[in-house]
Amino acid sequence: MKTKQIVLAARPMGIPKLDDFRFENIELNPIEEGEVLLKGLYYSVDPYMRGRMNEGKSYVPQFELNEAIEGAVLATVMESKSDRFKKGDIVLGALPWKEQIIASEKSLQKVESTVESLSYYLGVLGMTGLTAYFGLMHIGKPKAGETVVVSGAAGAVGIVVGQIAKIHGARVIGIAGSDEKALMLKEEFGYDEVINYKTNNDINATIAKLCPNGVDVYFDNVGGSISDAVIQNLNFHARIALCGQISLYNSTEIPMGPRIQPMLLTRSVLMQGFIINNFQKDFPEGIAHLSNWVNEGKLKFTETIVEGFDQLPTALLGLFRGENKGKMVVKA
Repeated sequence: MKTKQIVLAARPMGIPKLDDFRFENIELNPIEEGEVLLKGLYYSVDPYMRGRMNEGKSYVPQFELNEAIEGAVLATVMESKSDRFKKGDIVLGALPWKEQIIASEKSLQKVESTVESLSYYLGVLGMTGLTAYFGLMHIGKPKAGETVVVSGAAGAVGIVVGQIAKIHGARVIGIAGSDEKALMLKEEFGYDEVINYKTNNDINATIAKLCPNGVDVYFDNVGGSISDAVIQNLNFHARIALCGQISLYNSTEIPMGPRIQPMLLTRSVLMQGFIINNFQKDFPEGIAHLSNWVNEGKLKFTETIVEGFDQLPTALLGLFRGENKGKMVVKA
């Protein structure tokens, strides 16, 4: 069988370009025992993928040049030589960007098609939701009446973080990149206030005004000057969950910002970076809470779904232009 794949053609310098990707037609081998043939249904695009395009050691292996890009994929089983999966099963795994994929049964988990959209398993009921849950609940530890600030609030993780904080009685301030996103966060997802960082000339002062009692928890998806402004408004014993730094991912030089250590020191602030695999043994806890909140209507979600396998590179680059509301997913 022939299929199409998308490979990393060049390591980007700064913001990636479409020329950094290449489409190829390849021949698939017959499947062997313990393997399945899959057809991709939904492909996840995520900010962390930018780091994997660089050369060098990180917490996940780099993408190899001239090899298929890899990410979370929901797929249907077309043919099986596995005792665990049969034709028609829906599975989830870290899989290559191919239209048809041969995968080992050990790399897959079966999902049930009982949710509103299968793509939710790439979002609120998948790594996105778990990232929000563990970063906020295990590091941020919000208490009723506290103030939580979320940067990248209209992104996949930010939308979930704000709602979980509201479930726990916190006041929630978001930072997003358009008035449209700000309105969505307030009207659909319960944010108390939202700052449009693209039109606001003094984020520091605005945070001080909107958070007169200071900031108790900061969920940082963005980094850069936005985080510099939030950190100036932290309370004593504040907590920072360091989830992402998307504003810096395409930097070609190490940027110089305020030295934050004196603020962290004098206000006894906890800042902890994390990746979702740190909490792997606790995934059942997170999935149980997220599923219950979704079923109870307490946790809502939105997606930006791009149609067409060929649009995967364009969708990924769109993350860095802020084109997504919620989770960015490509539907094959």
